Amino acid sequence: MSNIPENLRYTSSHEWVSEEDGVYTVGLTDFAQDSLGDLVFINLPQEGDEVVAGEAFCDVESVKAVSDVFSPVSGTVVEVNEELADAPELINDDPYGAWIVRVGEVAEVEDLLDAEGYAAVCESEA
Repeated sequence: MSNIPENLRYTSSHEWVSEEDGVYTVGLTDFAQDSLGDLVFINLPQEGDEVVAGEAFCDVESVKAVSDVFSPVSGTVVEVNEELADAPELINDDPYGAWIVRVGEVAEVEDLLDAEGYAAVCESEA
C-alpha cells in the first residue's frame, strides 16, 4: 500500500493538501507518482494565477504519459515550487516533501478525504 500520511487531506484524483493559516499547500501523492512513473517535466502555474477546485492547474509529464494535476481548492497561487521546473523527479523521490503550489485567498475547498478514505480510493484503483 502507498504511503498515506495521516496529517494530510486528499482528493480522489490523487492530490494531497495541507492547510496552515489559511494557505493550502498542494502536491501529488505517493500513489500518483508511483502510477505515473519517472517524472521528466512539470508545467507549473505562475504566482498570482487563479485556481478552481476540481479543475486542472498544471500538468506533469512522465516517461509514460502527460497527466493533469487538479486543484483541491479555489483561490490564488501565492507560491510555486520553482525547484520542480529543473527537477520534477523530486516528486518521485519525496512526494510529500515536493509540494507544487501554495494557494491563498481560498474561497472554496473540495470535499477532501482523510487518509482512510483516500486509502480506499487507492485500493479500488490498484
